[in-house]
Amino acid sequence: MNEYLTIGALAKKGSVNVETIRYYQRRGLLQLPFKPQGGFRHYAPETVKRVRFIKRAQALGFTLEEIAGLLALEEKKGCLQTREIAARKLKLVEERIADLVTMKKALARLVHACDVSSAGASCPIICLLADD
Repeated sequence: MNEYLTIGALAKKGSVNVETIRYYQRRGLLQLPFKPQGGFRHYAPETVKRVRFIKRAQALGFTLEEIAGLLALEEKKGCLQTREIAARKLKLVEERIADLVTMKKALARLVHACDVSSAGASCPIICLLADD
């Protein structure tokens, strides 16, 4: 027999806080379970899996809106569409990595310019950033 969870137990098993669960409910990512009169809401154990899915998708860079779309596709068994969404996200990540590599090289040049400058001279980093 499946044991239902309180919101606190769900949050703990999902490695989030209670406010995160409530936020996901407001965003429509989690359904608000029935609340008996004078009682507490109880969540099905499968809800833990959904919370973990949301957190893992966020860790991969998906927005909550995109996650809602992924969840809807999962219910429809939309593997091809899900793959296309993931491929677009991968392309964005690759573009960000390329931008970060460019930034890293520029910062390394600035630090090197500072390392080889003579003591008492104007800071080369400030000068290079201020140049037109």
